[in-house]
Amino acid sequence: MCAQIPKKALVVDNDFFFVEFIAGLLEKMGYEVIKAYDGKEGILRLEEGPVDILFVDTIMPKIDGAQFIKIVRQKFSKTPFPIIAVSGILLEEMDEPLSMEVDYCMVKGPIEQMAPHIDELIARIGKQDPSSPETLDYFKPGNLYPRQITSELIEILSFQKAVYESIGMGVMVIDKDTRVIEGNLHALTILNRPLEDLLARPVASMFPKKERAGLIEAMRSLISDQGLKRITLAMPVESREIRLTISLLRIRGDVGGWVITLQDLD
Repeated sequence: MCAQIPKKALVVDNDFFFVEFIAGLLEKMGYEVIKAYDGKEGILRLEEGPVDILFVDTIMPKIDGAQFIKIVRQKFSKTPFPIIAVSGILLEEMDEPLSMEVDYCMVKGPIEQMAPHIDELIARIGKQDPSSPETLDYFKPGNLYPRQITSELIEILSFQKAVYESIGMGVMVIDKDTRVIEGNLHALTILNRPLEDLLARPVASMFPKKERAGLIEAMRSLISDQGLKRITLAMPVESREIRLTISLLRIRGDVGGWVITLQDLD
């Protein structure tokens, strides 16, 4: 008699202890658990194919939960699986939570209080019971983490995102491993690529092969000679000429990657 293949679960959250907590519950239920600690790592973990269930935090560094969920839904549109969005805020404070195409929402609270709710949710999913906005699980306000802090954080992030999208040129943020972790709408338009073809991909793969070495060399030069403020390159993209301006991304004084702006010269 063949052994039953364990179901796979992916847990994506930048809180190490929360990932371990969710993973422990899932492993007790017989799941093989894959762990990721930001959206970029989560996308890379899904390169081998879909999983049976996904837990993802809505607010993470690098690629956030909303972007990550959108990419997952597009990539696995023919093989969908349940997605549980985990949030540190109440559902009504989320920016259109159901537009993220999640199946369930769960609000973070004290871990000891979350365990039975998660057990119940996993059991419901196992029975293929439908979910609707009226039956989403969340804790009462008294059991949540401080709401004022999370509300202010959402306001700050929303404002920063609006500014980022309003810049009159393409902007890409590149992580230290040269993979793209942010790209605004102008960048997607200039490169003629959908979001799922941009995020978590090596930045050099966005450009013609013969131009890639020059781009990587410019990025290296900015690290080796930190007196350089920026490097500008002209590069063809789909028979058009664009200008790339590359600069270092600094986080608390340390190099965190690069920022590349794109302008269409035609």
